[in-house]
Amino acid sequence: MKRILITGASRGIGRAIAEKLAEPDVTLLLHGRDTVALAGTCKAIQGRCAGVVKLIHDLATEKGVANLIAQVGTDPLNVLINNAGIAVVKPFREITFEEWRQTIGVNITAPFLLMQRFAGQMLPGSSIVNILSVAAKTAFPNWSAYCMSKFALEGLSQSVRAELGEHCIRVINIYPAATNTEIWDDVAGDWPRDKMIAADQVADAVAYALSRPADVAVENITLSNAAGNL
Repeated sequence: MKRILITGASRGIGRAIAEKLAEPDVTLLLHGRDTVALAGTCKAIQGRCAGVVKLIHDLATEKGVANLIAQVGTDPLNVLINNAGIAVVKPFREITFEEWRQTIGVNITAPFLLMQRFAGQMLPGSSIVNILSVAAKTAFPNWSAYCMSKFALEGLSQSVRAELGEHCIRVINIYPAATNTEIWDDVAGDWPRDKMIAADQVADAVAYALSRPADVAVENITLSNAAGNL
């Protein structure tokens, strides 16, 4: 029986990944903060997998991460998917300290703590998937806090990969360009959402990388619109 933990599984990319990975031999541990949306994800996949565990915790706080870790327990994970993230989009001079703190907490500290805690329990052939962004490699105006966090997670991921390779634990980084999810509902501006990639396409990339033989590592996958990044 496989155990897969997905953070940020209430909607968007996280939900698409959960739906893609739901199999009869899989127990999905799904994290989210929106209890209603997370319940919707669980309901959509409940009959397709061995079990679903709801993890309702705030990853912006150390206590929230600790409570999630405690609920996951000590049984090994086969896959950890760090997908949860927040985006503060505004000129850098307008970013509040609380927004900065939350960005660091959810986008950097939580993945660090989860990888640190669960990697030691993972068996050879297990995988860690980090959902990054093209913003981990390219800076965009008004996205300074988000880019900062993704650049940081990029460095962390590369270093963790170098350490875990000898234990045959894969670290897979996914770099989506603008993806048409609910996150854009709260971003001011006229964004061409019809030209964005779909959450299902990101989920397909995750599933493909995880489906490779245990001794094959598809380490970095970048996804973008054929016409270029938005």
